[in-house]
Amino acid sequence: MNAPLSPLSAVSLHDAQIAIGPFMPEDAASLFLWLNDVDAANLDLAFRPIDWTAFQTWLAEVGRNSSRVMFAIRKVSHPPILGYLALTNIHAVHRSAELGIRIGADADRGKGYGQAAVALALKYAWQHLNLHRVQLTVFAHNTRAIGSYRAAGFEEEGRLTHAAFIDGNWVDVVIMAALRPGALETIAHAPAVKEHSPLAFAGRA
Repeated sequence: MNAPLSPLSAVSLHDAQIAIGPFMPEDAASLFLWLNDVDAANLDLAFRPIDWTAFQTWLAEVGRNSSRVMFAIRKVSHPPILGYLALTNIHAVHRSAELGIRIGADADRGKGYGQAAVALALKYAWQHLNLHRVQLTVFAHNTRAIGSYRAAGFEEEGRLTHAAFIDGNWVDVVIMAALRPGALETIAHAPAVKEHSPLAFAGRA
């Protein structure tokens, strides 16, 4: 039996368990703490603390940048925020974007919330932004995240050796991407492009 939807989840993108939608004023304190969580940072980026003034500036810019869409992650029946997800570097010509996600509390990780949120974000990317490709990078030692990304539809495309210096160690960075469903089949069945002879120009004697 599906959990009852909270009013905010009812108007957000959701499945039976998770909703992704807009940030609310009461989310700010949790976001600030998660952005300054050194242990969580070791799983996805080099740690750099952010002060409250810089955080408020960042928060004010979230909805003004057309190349970025950010979502709060919530349980469908429980309004408090449990993480956030971003589609960044949205490119209209290449129809591509980059994805990043963080589940805030350690107690909420490993429960499938991130995987469900990523699946909803991909659905949004294909059906609302008309994107063709979404990519991400993840540290090679973050095996739990890599497994979640694979389950959501991402495939590994390559690995950058010693590409990041995290907590005193060099770590490999894995590149993963998801293509719009049916994209490869469309390319495979596309008619071959005919080669044209170079234009011949008459010369003067």
